[in-house]
Amino acid sequence: MKTSGIGGQAVLEGIMMRNGSKYAVAVRKPDKEIAVVENTYKSLWGDSNVTKLPFIRGVFNFIDSMVLGVKTINISADYFAGYDEEDGAAETSTGTGAMKAAEKAAEAADKKPFLEKHFTEDQINGAIMAVTMAVSFLLAMFIFMMIPVWVASLFKKLTDSYAVIALLEGVLRVLIFVVYILLIGQIKDIKRTYMYHGAEHKCINCIETGLPLTVENVGKSSKVHKRCGTSFLLFVMLISVFFFMFIHIDNIGLRMLSRVVLIPVIAGISYEFIRLAGSTDNPVINALSKPGLWMQALTTKEPEPDMIEVAIQAVEKVFDWRAYQAENFKSSAA
Repeated sequence: MKTSGIGGQAVLEGIMMRNGSKYAVAVRKPDKEIAVVENTYKSLWGDSNVTKLPFIRGVFNFIDSMVLGVKTINISADYFAGYDEEDGAAETSTGTGAMKAAEKAAEAADKKPFLEKHFTEDQINGAIMAVTMAVSFLLAMFIFMMIPVWVASLFKKLTDSYAVIALLEGVLRVLIFVVYILLIGQIKDIKRTYMYHGAEHKCINCIETGLPLTVENVGKSSKVHKRCGTSFLLFVMLISVFFFMFIHIDNIGLRMLSRVVLIPVIAGISYEFIRLAGSTDNPVINALSKPGLWMQALTTKEPEPDMIEVAIQAVEKVFDWRAYQAENFKSSAA
């Protein structure tokens, strides 16, 4: 396998693919046509060399990925705003829906919201994105960091071993993660998102194994990939167990704080491992990558052919896979 460097994520009824600063969002619209939005992403950190240093770049790249991820999900969601699934059409298309839309437009013209009077649309969207990410981060810290620390601390009555408590804390953290993925996977839209996630991986694997990017070849490719974000999150949790075994803090509040403070360090190490795993077939690295691939069985599902078509369009807007394969596989891709 030859690493291509491209990556992406599943969005609402579609795929976002990124290659360097270029990204494309391909969405299967309610009318079944495929819409593609192309753009470039400017890093929050500019061209600072500090953010490119090993074991540091992972944290900055993760934040950039989160920002771009929220932005592209919003892009895909815009195609379904006002869509009535029962009627199979946008509610504003004809008849009563059109009348309601006209009434709403007239109402909006008479009374413009306060925010729209004083701020641009980009400023409002940026603020909403910032608040959403902040709330999501705090919620994640509470669920995946604070709760395992508190539950594990209850077992101090049974053992004085910090290593055992840290191991128990890590096991609880992974269990909560697995249960969370399984629960949200029961939601219809999330199930389809997991299928698009599989289509994303299959496209990248198809390219990186030297096969022409066709629906048939993509369908035969693997739906798991060593550079997946699911693997990254799992390794953050697994590596944290090792770190916290050597941090002996009796005060539960300070112990919780230490978990949050060390996240950038652990994330930096996890990123470097995922980056290495995606560019080598070393047997040892492959073996260490297995837990992340197993976890992807929960977050990736076999896609339908029309989902693969969406993924292919996203890839072709940002990546010349034919040139890549011609260079790396010494053959011209058809």
